Amino acid sequence: MTGSLKAFSAFAMRIARPNERRWRRMGRRRPWLLPGRDGIRSRGRGVAAFAPPAFPPGVQRIFVGDVQGCADELEELVARARGAFGDAFELWLVGDLVNRGPASLRVLRTVRALADAGRARVVLGNHEVALLRTAWGDRELAADDTFTDVLAASDRAALLDWIRRWPLAVVEQIGGQDFAMVHAAVAPEWDLPALARGARAVEARLADSTQAARRLLAADAQRDEDADVLARVTRCRSVDARGRWSARPPDHDGDAWHRRWAARGHAYGVVYGHWSQQGLHVAPGLRGLDSGCVYNGWGHDGFLTAWLPARSDPAPFRTPDHAFWQIPARARYWKGP
Repeated sequence: MTGSLKAFSAFAMRIARPNERRWRRMGRRRPWLLPGRDGIRSRGRGVAAFAPPAFPPGVQRIFVGDVQGCADELEELVARARGAFGDAFELWLVGDLVNRGPASLRVLRTVRALADAGRARVVLGNHEVALLRTAWGDRELAADDTFTDVLAASDRAALLDWIRRWPLAVVEQIGGQDFAMVHAAVAPEWDLPALARGARAVEARLADSTQAARRLLAADAQRDEDADVLARVTRCRSVDARGRWSARPPDHDGDAWHRRWAARGHAYGVVYGHWSQQGLHVAPGLRGLDSGCVYNGWGHDGFLTAWLPARSDPAPFRTPDHAFWQIPARARYWKGP
């Protein structure tokens, strides 16, 4: 065995052993993968904490699925990143940092500190939209909302102002491939310029003023194009044959948005979250990272999932792909509606 291979093996074992002990203590079997029609998905028990490939020098992007108040798991992920890369990493989070879990405020403060240091980027999710509307008095607090710690925080105003300025979509490159990071979905017919135009229009209205943001969040999506783009990007799961989208999973008249997107043969990739029932979704051009950390114990083992694509890979969205870390949820957080 060469020296580099020995080093990689030791690194992989350092990652795997703590999780192996955790699975044994909790009486769980090792997680497993189930192939899907269009790639690899995690079902029920998620995906083992894969060791990423050896990365070249430089800043490593770490794409992170829905955190939803799971602060302990996020902090464990950050600690693992520091152990692997020192300060040479960036978190790219797909939104829904808050709600359903126990520590939304701690998650926001952790991510904001990283963002202020130039080491985190995050897009707007539907739960951040709910937080903003609740804080501004335009939405009643729901029975299963758990972001009251944010509403009562001393830095509440600064956090809300920061959140409303988050991008709706980030359009960038990994290696040699264009990609978009969004919370939930893109329209199957959108190319990257169309997505960017729609996202920038929404972002301009949200950032203009609190009053302008409130008007947009209260607008009818059937009458306001920007409101429709905002709702689709943060909430969509399915699209029917006539192009109408829904926040619900596909039924007899619809299909997963990403199947119709993939059928278009787009050259860009999409990193997204929002769909915990689907689990980790790995398919050509697609990385769906919501593996339901906050819903641990509700029919599946929850994980906080991170994707670590190689910076120099000319085709990072190809499959198979094993460049994932998964942090097992520490408790059963969500109490149900």
